[in-house]
Amino acid sequence: MHAFDILGDPVRRRILELLADGERAAGEIGAVVQAEFGISQPAVSQHLKVLREHGFARVRSEGTRRLYAVEPAPLREVDAWLEHFRGFWAQRLDALGTELARGRRTRRREAGPDAGASA
Repeated sequence: MHAFDILGDPVRRRILELLADGERAAGEIGAVVQAEFGISQPAVSQHLKVLREHGFARVRSEGTRRLYAVEPAPLREVDAWLEHFRGFWAQRLDALGTELARGRRTRRREAGPDAGASA
């Protein structure tokens, strides 16, 4: 399965978002995902299994708990693939930054030199 097949599913993306904040127990992940997506605990377990089997997550046992964490290697591979396309939006982001700065300068000029003195 290709990385984008894994990441294309909104439930798996949400699980990875949860794990990006740090290690989480399977039960905690299940509670959040079940509430947000209305799916069963076995369905959440299947998504965790897919993430684990394709290297996006790792699991360790702590007593009776199973703790999941992000495995960054596949995400770095996705990032490397996306690098080919960053030029398409980097120029637009630079242009947006220029327009925002221009708007701030215009507002300062229109406000006049005494605008900050009244505060």
